[in-house]
Amino acid sequence: MSQISLVYDTLKQCLREQRITYRQLANSLNVSEASVKRNFSLQAFSLDKLEQICESLQLSLSDLFQLSQAQQEKISQLSEEQELTLLENPKLLLAAVCVRDGWGFEELITHYDIEEVEGIKLMTTLDKLKLIELLPNNRYKLLIAQDFRWIPGGPLAKFMENEVMVKFMAPKKNEPWMFRSYLRGRYSPSSVAIIKRRLEQLRQEAAKLSSEDNAVPIEERQHIGLLMAMRPWEPSLFENMRRK
Repeated sequence: MSQISLVYDTLKQCLREQRITYRQLANSLNVSEASVKRNFSLQAFSLDKLEQICESLQLSLSDLFQLSQAQQEKISQLSEEQELTLLENPKLLLAAVCVRDGWGFEELITHYDIEEVEGIKLMTTLDKLKLIELLPNNRYKLLIAQDFRWIPGGPLAKFMENEVMVKFMAPKKNEPWMFRSYLRGRYSPSSVAIIKRRLEQLRQEAAKLSSEDNAVPIEERQHIGLLMAMRPWEPSLFENMRRK
């Protein structure tokens, strides 16, 4: 990730942590919300505007650059032992997912069947796992990097494949698909590379949008599942008709 991208990602992280929305930021800058979104997307704020944004966050520009440097040191992947610890306790895994999505402690224990004392124990365990830094009054600082991913083929990846994805592809009664499409074809290696690159761009964009929405109140957000997959594959119906 470039230094400029890192600075902008850190800035958005600071906005999320202080629960400042783009609309609120736009009002303080005397510009439109669309202008704020566009400048973040293009990474095109002037130094004067960046300084104004920092003032809204009670930071200096040098503070922002130092935080950006610290972001590079955040966890981008857990160890196998850490992943197994999360899997041993479903509520701990739930808490980990919630802090990754920017939930506050009160939102966690209000939305789910978790008592306050139990919630504190969960947050303490996440602190020991180095996923968060627990702060006074059950606040926390997220120690997970923006590009955080599970270990390929690791315990959580296998859990996702065997449990979550199977159930995801078999909706409960009356659960609608927002979008579903199956596409097949025969592609050259260069075309496959292009498709993979664009899927990765979409994954990164979706992850960024999710992070940016952490500042939006829980009741205004909807839990959405997005599954993207691509592999060499032919339906068994066709495979069985191949000439021996």
